[in-house]
Amino acid sequence: MIDIAELAATHLDAARSDQHGRSAGIVAHDGELRQTIIALTAGSSLGEHNSPNAATLQVWQGRVRVESPDGDVEASTGHLWVLTHERHSVHAVEDSVFLLTTLTGVGRSSHG
Repeated sequence: MIDIAELAATHLDAARSDQHGRSAGIVAHDGELRQTIIALTAGSSLGEHNSPNAATLQVWQGRVRVESPDGDVEASTGHLWVLTHERHSVHAVEDSVFLLTTLTGVGRSSHG
């Protein structure tokens, strides 16, 4: 069994010691499913990157802003957000920890 609260505290401590204000680790990886815990200190960011095929971001602590062409979205402790399919970046408004859940091997439908 995985203790997310314990992992969150460990990674936030590590982020506070990291020169870039970040720490991350794989929580679970099963086929296409991947869960990653990410800690960012206030003011630090994950630069613009492509979105996986499907993903959610669940904030365990703090507040983050996801910036994309679809518009900016802020999420705080307890919020779960389905990520955009557009390129995006993540910025920590305050010291934050979030769980990123992705499906990496599922193709997007071409039907519209």
